[in-house]
Amino acid sequence: MSKWMVAAKRADFDAIAKRYHISPVLARIIRNRDVIEDREIDKFLNGTQKDLYAPRLLKDLDRAVQLLREKIAAAKRIRIIGDYDIDGICSTYILFRGLTACGAQVDSAIPHRIRDGYGLNEHLIQEAYDAGTDTVLTCDNGIAAYEQIEMANALGMTVIVTDHHEVPYDEVDGKRQYRVPRASAVVDPKQEDCAYPFPEICGAVVAYKLMLALIAEQEHTDWQHVMVSEIGLELLEFAAFATIGDVMELRDENRIIVKSGLALMANTRNMGLKALIQATGTDPAHIKPYTVGFVLGPCLNATGRLDTALNALELFQTSDIDRAAMLAGDLKAMNDSRKELTLKGVEEAVAQIEQTGLASDRVLVVYLPEVHESLAGIIAGRIREKYCKPVFVLTRAEEGVKGSGRSIDAFHMYDELTKCKELFTKYGGHKLAAGLSLDEENVPELRRRLNENCNLTEEDFEEKVLIDVPMPMAYASFEFIAELEKLEPFGNGNPKPQFAQKNVRFVSGKVLGANRNVGKYVVEDENRRRYDLIYFGEIEGFHAYVAAKYGTAALDRLYRTGTGGQDAGEEIVLSVVYYPDINEYRGNVSLQMVMKYYQ
Repeated sequence: MSKWMVAAKRADFDAIAKRYHISPVLARIIRNRDVIEDREIDKFLNGTQKDLYAPRLLKDLDRAVQLLREKIAAAKRIRIIGDYDIDGICSTYILFRGLTACGAQVDSAIPHRIRDGYGLNEHLIQEAYDAGTDTVLTCDNGIAAYEQIEMANALGMTVIVTDHHEVPYDEVDGKRQYRVPRASAVVDPKQEDCAYPFPEICGAVVAYKLMLALIAEQEHTDWQHVMVSEIGLELLEFAAFATIGDVMELRDENRIIVKSGLALMANTRNMGLKALIQATGTDPAHIKPYTVGFVLGPCLNATGRLDTALNALELFQTSDIDRAAMLAGDLKAMNDSRKELTLKGVEEAVAQIEQTGLASDRVLVVYLPEVHESLAGIIAGRIREKYCKPVFVLTRAEEGVKGSGRSIDAFHMYDELTKCKELFTKYGGHKLAAGLSLDEENVPELRRRLNENCNLTEEDFEEKVLIDVPMPMAYASFEFIAELEKLEPFGNGNPKPQFAQKNVRFVSGKVLGANRNVGKYVVEDENRRRYDLIYFGEIEGFHAYVAAKYGTAALDRLYRTGTGGQDAGEEIVLSVVYYPDINEYRGNVSLQMVMKYYQ
């Protein structure tokens, strides 16, 4: 079920349109994104790298820069310890590239998902110590690694934490007492006393800001000069890649980082990234957030899931064109394999939910012992989409059970896990995603506690379809579509605008695609104007809906004769949520509407 809602946020749209030379429709969409003040609107439409926040606004960043400069000057050995997902790989590369440019003696380690698990562990600290490491520099992890950092301190090593995850806390007398590890510097915008203006950045952006400041100090210049230098622009590409890959909201400076970074990727400075673009058949001139999120990014995640993320890191570090091509090809092949395994896991999860009574739970806890533990997060995401509920997918690991969760807006995953933290051997995450480890006997108790504690209502499980503007299809034009491009890049926090029109009559249709899963229609509005409309959604669900409402004969006539049921005196008329698009086919360019929802 979905609930359609028209955004009803108020403003003087005509005045905004006049001031910024845009249409009132565009002004309304921007207001729907909660961009209100003149300064914010100007930054949304015209923001550049000059509008990024100064690195030193991050708590402890100055301290981290000072420590790293001292270590570099003394030729001390620095080891970066990252993570095995997109953000962790990109963060590690940014730090490695920046420190190498500063002349540091630096190497890196990325935990193995199965052997090491997430983040720092004693094994990684001991390995670093045995290798003669003086300083451990974390990225995309470390904020919860109290014991491991204490171990490093006891061994006489220096630890610098860079992270972006929630700071763990204990709740005492209804108040949160945050626990920050005793590292020599902790750079994480989520810290309670950090004054950074926009804390919703990924680990790679934290690493990027640290390197801008460090290189600036080393070169006796300012960070903004470094930002537009060759190395600064290369690091920006990876900060943008990770921002998309870690599904950060494309608001505020994230929007600028992604917009600038995507433009740079067309002529990327990194040989490995260029090889990955080629291996996936990506057109470098048209790289969008979708390309990174669903084509390039999953190749990095796949190697961290099924093998080792060191392959992806080596891809970005290599200067050998043949080696880059080979590594990129391996990553793509591994991602193709991961897709098949994921599909099988999703089918198992759905079968378990439907056949065991789990479907009535408000929080879904699905235990799939035989599924590869690295796929739990992807499967959880797919199940969350299907049921519109918070989902935890658990798998059997070498030591107990491991799992990943994906949430809905009404359920703060990290806070809910904290309410039953005694069940876990390890856990972490944020509002919409989390990871956890626990003993197998605690799985039923976890399901019980999560459902017992939660106060979600039926309304929370309805998919919310937000309509920006109820707008006739007649308003759409090539000029309007060009204007909508001013709102790009689209993604989490800045979705592609959605419009709606009532009483759309379906005149004729055909099913396209190798898998016969795309619907293409001619539709008509109340004034008998006709438009091309295409539907990439679940075509079988659309057929079932039309057949139930208008009869199978009307559905058959729609495809067979193009009469849409009107011979029987029954027309197929629906309300649709859509967005206008340009269809390019064999040199012909035409307008088409893309249907997202119907009722």
